[in-house]
Amino acid sequence: MKKVPYRNQFSKILGLALIVFLLFASPLTAQDAAVDVTATEAAAGGGDAAKGKALFNQNCAACHALNRKMTGPALANVESRLNEDEGLEKEWLYRWIKNSSGVIKSGDAYANKVYAEYNQAAMTAFPTLSDGDIDDILAYTAAPAPVAPATAASDVKSGSGESSNSAGVSNEIILGALVLVFGLLVIMLLLVNKTLQRIAQANGIAVEKENAEKRTPIWRAFAKNQFLVLLTSIFLLLGSAYFAYGWMMQVGIDQGYAPIQPIHYSHKIHAGDNKIECKYCHSSARVSKHSGIPSLNVCMNCHKSIYEYAGNPEGPTKEDLENGYTNEFYTGEIKKLYKAVGWDEEGQKYTGESQPVEWVRIHNLPDFAYFNHSQHVSVAGIECQTCHGPVEEMEIMYQYSPLTMGWCIDCHRETNVKVEGNEYYEKIHAELSKKYGVDNLTAAQLGGLECGKCHY
Repeated sequence: MKKVPYRNQFSKILGLALIVFLLFASPLTAQDAAVDVTATEAAAGGGDAAKGKALFNQNCAACHALNRKMTGPALANVESRLNEDEGLEKEWLYRWIKNSSGVIKSGDAYANKVYAEYNQAAMTAFPTLSDGDIDDILAYTAAPAPVAPATAASDVKSGSGESSNSAGVSNEIILGALVLVFGLLVIMLLLVNKTLQRIAQANGIAVEKENAEKRTPIWRAFAKNQFLVLLTSIFLLLGSAYFAYGWMMQVGIDQGYAPIQPIHYSHKIHAGDNKIECKYCHSSARVSKHSGIPSLNVCMNCHKSIYEYAGNPEGPTKEDLENGYTNEFYTGEIKKLYKAVGWDEEGQKYTGESQPVEWVRIHNLPDFAYFNHSQHVSVAGIECQTCHGPVEEMEIMYQYSPLTMGWCIDCHRETNVKVEGNEYYEKIHAELSKKYGVDNLTAAQLGGLECGKCHY
C-alpha cells in the first residue's frame, strides 16, 4: 500500500488555528483614564469670574474682546496692565466704566489718550454696574484661558476618549486574528482536497467526467419561440416608455439641490443655534416679490464684533468633526467675509477694497411662473419652513420642496384663507362660503387654481 504524505497534518493545522484564535480573540480591556481637571480662576479683588463672564458678554462683548483689539482695546489682564504701565488703581476703572465721558472731560491724560487712539469712539456708560459687578468682570478678564486637552477632538470623535482608542486597537487585533484563521482554514481545505485525491489514486479509484450531451443554446431556443420574443419586446417597450417618462418629468426639478457657496453659511448655526429670524436677513420677503440675497453689511451688523467662532456650548458633534466643521473652519469663513467686505480687523475700519461674492442661487422658478413672497409671507402668514423646509437644521442649504405646479396646486387646495380682521374678504367670503357650503375657504376656492393667477 502506498504511503500518503501529509495525511496527518489536518489535526496539526486545526490545532494551530484554534490556538491562534484563542490567543488573539481573548477579551482585551483598557482602563479608562479619567483625569479631573480643575480650572483655577484669578479673582481680582475677590471677584467671581463666572459671574464676570456673564456680565462681560452682556455689557462688554459688543465692543471688546479679551485678546484682540476691536472697537475698544483688548481687556485681558486690563487691571494689572494699567497698574504696571500707567500706575492706575482699580478706583480709576470704577470711574471709567461708570462714566467714561466724565473722566475724559476731567482732563485725565490716559483717558484722553485712549479716546484719541480709538477714533474718539465714546464708550457706553454703565452707571448701574456696582463695584462688585466690576470686580467680577475684572476677575473674568484676569482668569487664565482654559487649555483644551490635546485629545479632546479625538475623544469627541471616538465618543469615549482613550478607552475607545484602546477598544479600537483590540478590535483590529481580533479582526486580524480572524483573517489569519480564515486563511488557515482555506489552506487546510486545499490540503484536504489534495490528500483525498492522493488517497483515490493510491487505491486505484479513477474519477471520470461524464460528457454532457450537446444541447441547443438557450438563446437559440428563445429566438425560435415567437411568443416569447413578442412578449419580451412589449415588456421592453413599456419599460423604456416608463423610464423615459420618469426622466422627462424630472427635467427642471432640482429638489435636493445643495450647491457649495463661495463662503460657507450655516443656517443651522444662525437660524438654529442663535435663533435668528429668517426675515432679519431676507427682509425683502415681507414687501417684495423676491426674498432677496442679504447684503454683506447685514452680516457685518453682527460679525463686526464676532470675529471668531466660539463653538457650540455642548461641544462639536461627531458629524461636524467628520465633515471638518471645526471652530477653525468657521473662523476661516468669517475671514473670507472680512476680505469680501473690505474690513480691516486691526484698524477696525473699512478699507473700501471690497469684492463681490458670487452666491449660487438655489431656488429658481421658471420665468413664466409668478410667485410673490410678500403675498404669502405678509398677507397669508405662511412660515418660511412651509416651502423651504427645516432651514434651522441645515448646515448646507438645499432645495427642500420640488416647487412643481402640482405641488403648488395641492397647497392651494389644502390651505384655508385667513379672512379674520380683513374687511376686503368679508363680502366675497360670505358669498363663496354660501356657494360652496363651507365655513372656511381654501385658496383654490378663492381663485387659486386660475391659470392667470400664476401664469402671465
